[in-house]
This record gives sequence, structure tokens and C-alpha cells, in this order.
Amino acid sequence: MGKTVAYKILENHLVAGELAPGNEITIRIDQTLTQDSTGTMVYLQLEAIDPGRVKTELSVAYVDHNTLQTGFENADDHAFIESVAKRHGILFSKPGGGICHQLHLEKYGAPGKTLIGSDSHTPTGGGLGMIAIGAGGLDVAVAMAKGVYSFTAPQVLGVRLSGSLRPWVSAKDVILYVLKELSVKGGVGKIIEYFGPGVAALTATDRATITNMGAELGATTSVFPSDEQTKRYLELRGRGADFTPLAADEDAVYDETLEVDLSALTPLAAMPHSPDNVAAVSEIAGTVVNQVAIGSCTNSSYSDLMKAAQILSGRRVHPEVSLVIAPGSADILSQLARNGALSAFIDAGARVIECACGPCIGMGQSPKSGAVSLRTFNRNFKGRSGTLDADVYLVSPETAALAAVTGVITDGLTEGPALGIELTEPEEPAFTPGENFVVRPDGCDKKNTPVEMGPNIKPFPQNIALVDRVEGTVILHAGDNVTTDDIMPSDSRLLPYRSNIPYLANFCFEKIDTGFATRAKDANGGVILGGENYGQGSSREHAALAPLYLGVKFVIAKSFARIHRSNLINSGILPLVFVNHADYAAISFGTRLVIEDARAQLDSGEFIVKDADTGREYRTAGHFTDLEKQMLRAGGKINLIKQTA
Repeated sequence: MGKTVAYKILENHLVAGELAPGNEITIRIDQTLTQDSTGTMVYLQLEAIDPGRVKTELSVAYVDHNTLQTGFENADDHAFIESVAKRHGILFSKPGGGICHQLHLEKYGAPGKTLIGSDSHTPTGGGLGMIAIGAGGLDVAVAMAKGVYSFTAPQVLGVRLSGSLRPWVSAKDVILYVLKELSVKGGVGKIIEYFGPGVAALTATDRATITNMGAELGATTSVFPSDEQTKRYLELRGRGADFTPLAADEDAVYDETLEVDLSALTPLAAMPHSPDNVAAVSEIAGTVVNQVAIGSCTNSSYSDLMKAAQILSGRRVHPEVSLVIAPGSADILSQLARNGALSAFIDAGARVIECACGPCIGMGQSPKSGAVSLRTFNRNFKGRSGTLDADVYLVSPETAALAAVTGVITDGLTEGPALGIELTEPEEPAFTPGENFVVRPDGCDKKNTPVEMGPNIKPFPQNIALVDRVEGTVILHAGDNVTTDDIMPSDSRLLPYRSNIPYLANFCFEKIDTGFATRAKDANGGVILGGENYGQGSSREHAALAPLYLGVKFVIAKSFARIHRSNLINSGILPLVFVNHADYAAISFGTRLVIEDARAQLDSGEFIVKDADTGREYRTAGHFTDLEKQMLRAGGKINLIKQTA
């Protein structure tokens, strides 16, 4: 039986375990990345592990989230990250350099390599033929310290592409179509691998857009083959030596297959408030638009922005629309300035902002009350924009730019030509990635580089070893598809406190229940009940650390998103699954629940949870790998590392 691209790379990096779906495996990690929103916690954890120099080929600490510096907090975090990076041999990418995933694609990504990052959109690297996995911060810290990462080997879902995209239809429409077909849960426990004759027509940045939003499927990662398109992209960046051809065997067998005819696709949009709530743009055409935002790690590449420039050139942004553009990197912005595209944006009436995540995470550019905001981003969860009652739609750069001109959602297939706009694929120029925003750790080590730690940076909370009797009061029914944004909000108000869990915990679950934090403190912790796909979205481990700080003992849900489940285990919090989903509604708010003989039940994988007052029993499952059992017994990953050091 032939091998898939995914399993070829995993096999080449296998350190322990049998490479088959469902088995726990350990792979060698070549590269890591962090961003500053999660990075401060990662580097606090790295310092706690105290490994000396990192064991990876390359590790990079990017600053791209918390770049709005209205107080000392963000700047202090950046100084802390830079100091730790120097101590351990990590590259530091300064604010203004760009968005981590776009930068890593340009500067460091390479076919056949493995990468994990403390950001859920790390799979962007799969566009270059990498196994690139988003993970919790502690997993990334351990990968830097030990050079390995352990996880459950996924199945491989093959997406066979045929045909080619028409003008006004783009890579964003491809992934929106896949999301429509599979849903935000459709990739859980799977790697999404793209193959077939349609692959050759997609550029490397097209592929990166598709793999980036594979995170919204809940997938472990997504990957493309490495071919002439990959080679061309690397050569244009002066990195031709990094190219390695990589393709699935002709007789490769996929666990599932989805057929996508690129020629049949039309412009699509994810409607409020989920990336899989997808409709054809033609169906919602005419909807009045108040704001358009072009950028994010999904669609801020040179080709994306040049398409937008074509549409805006010689035209005017609609008087009732606010258009904001955030280039993905300083190199791209510099190129736009040289070729005149930047002038086209400004002359049209666009706001060009810093090369950073910005509006995608609610860090500025929040739309007005009740607004319709078209964004080229990857998530449109309610309130993520910073405006709770805004309706956010996810679209391609072409659809976004066209709406900025017309003032309404517009189908480019029909209206673009009617407006006299002939859209062509931009020719990407050769340019060598600049280094002016990169600080190298040359000559630095732990002896000559002290840690810079500002007053806002607090130690991360740590659990205690699992006890035999675990009990707590039900303090929240969270519902289905709860995101990590819901659990631990992320916006300009709270992002500066990402390194201060005691403060941040006061806002835990505030979008769902403003009284949660107070109730958790009064109950000395408690139990959270969740619905389907609990913890989807961002990789932020703060969504586990804040409940840990508040004393949460365990979480029972109908199902968990992959990264959040791992973060709970890393924190020593039991993530249990209802065997009978009806029990979610049957357990009342305020019920005292108890797990007796918890350590023994850990081995069986079946946990009996009892109502402490009535004795009624509820069956839950907790099927953990051997390593996960060890972490839970120890009270979390850091405790286990200390025990086994």
C-alpha cells in the first residue's frame, strides 16, 4: 500500500510508537514558532524546564498580536520574550516584521520538515509540504527543550482536486467549500491532505491559505505535496536550496476522500457566526457592508494584496465603507511601496495599518454597533471582532475589495466584469526576505543574558497530583461549539494581561456568564459541562490555565476540540466525555458531582461520576494515552517533567 505525504513525513521523523491511526507516537520536531499572545506563557514554561539551548533546528519567537502599546504591559512582554529567546538560542522577530505564519512561510518553512507552534494556524506551513501542527504553549516549550512532540497519530482525509479556478474564485473559496462539506468538527482526529490534478494550478500562497483555515475544520493539520509551485516560491525568496520534492505514492490510500472540482466553484462567504456557515456570494449579494478588512495570516500574501490593488486601482472606496488593509509582512509592504500598489490603496481611500494580526483578534479596527464587516480572516465567532453585535462574514480578498468599492456584497463572476474590472493572477517578484526585524541570539546564553520580567508577568498556575476523590459543583452549562474566545476572551482590553493569569481569570467565560469567575471562587473551583466541540478555535492555553487558577476540577463535554483537550490534560484537568449525551441536560446547575477512585478509573478509561447528594451515576469516558495518564496523575505536564528529570 502506497504512502501519503503526511505519513511519509511522520515516518521520517518517528521517534517512538507505531505509526498507525489511533496510536500514540512521538516525532522529532525540526522547527517551532510562538507568537507573543501565547509566547510569554511558553517562555515562562521554558524557563521552568531550564533546558539550556533549544534542541530544534530552528525556533522563532514572533511578535504580531499585542502590538497596540497603550501601556507598559505589552512592551514588557516583548522584552521578556526577547531576553528568554537570546538565552536559549531562539530567533526573535520584532513588532512590525509581520504575522508569524506569513513570515515563517517566507523565511523558514521548508518541505518535509516538522513544525509545531503555539498558535492554531501553524498548519499554514502545510502549504509548503510541511507537517505543521498548532499546539498548546507547554507542548511547544517541551518541543524546544527536548526536540520531540507526542500525539495521537491521525487518520488522513484526502481531498482530491480537479479542474482549475476561474477568475474571481480563489483559494479562500476552496477552503470555505471544504468547511461547508465537512463542518468545524469534520477534521477532528485527521490530517487533511490535498492531491490530484488540480493541485498543480494552485500557487504556494494559495495552498497556504487553504491549510491555514484547515484549523477551522478541527484538523490536526493540512498538507499539500511539494512540487514545481513550491520550488518556484522558494526560489523567488532566495531559498531554492530548501526545496525537496514530495508527493504521495500513486497507490496511496486515504481513510476518507472528498472530491472537489475547482472549475465548478463560485465565490463563497462564511456567514455569521461560524466558519462553516457557508453560502454562495450570489445568494447574499446586495447585503449592505459597513466595513471591509483585508489581511490576517489567511489572506495577507503579496498575491492577495495585489489582487485587491487591481480592483481598487483608479476607483474609490464607497463613502459608507471603512476599508482597512494589513499586509502580512514588512517585506510585502516594502514591495507594495516599490510597485505603486500602496499608492493605489491610499488613493482609493483605504487605511493601511501595521503588519500584524490586528483586527483579526479584536486588536483595533472593531466595526460600529450592528455593522456588517467583510473580512478575509479565518474566524467570525460572535464578538471576536471586538463588537458583540456585529455580523462578520469571511470572504476572499477579491470579494472583499469588490464590496469595498460597491458598498454591498458583490459576486465578482457577474459584477466584476460589468464594472470593467479584469482580474488577473499577479506575477510575484523575486525578493530576498529582509532581516532588519530579526534579532539573532549570537553570543548570548543563560550566563550573560538575564531574564527581563516586568511587574505584569506572573507565574503560571500549577496543579497538584490527581487525588483518589475528585469532586466539585456544576458551575456552568457551556453549550455547543464553545470557543476558546468564549472561555478566555481575547481583545485589546485583555490581551495585555496574557502573562497575568490571576488578573485574566476574572474574565473567564464572561461572554457566556458574567458571574462565572466569582461563582468559581465561591465554590472553591467546580465542574464545567460542555456540549459538542468544546474548546474549538484558538490554541490559547489560557482557556485551560484560567479555569485551573479558579480551581476547576474536571470538565465533562459531549466532545472536545483537539488542542483544548490537550491543554486541559497539560494542566492536570480531567477532560471527560459523556457516554450518554442526554446526561448533559439531566445534570442540574449546582449539582455536586464526585469521582471516587479517580486514579484507578484513569486506567480503565471509564469514569463513573456520581451525584454526591442522590447517588445517581453518570457514565463518562476518558480514553487517555499512557503519556496522558502520567500527566494527569502528576497534575500536569510540568509536574511530570520535574518528576522524571
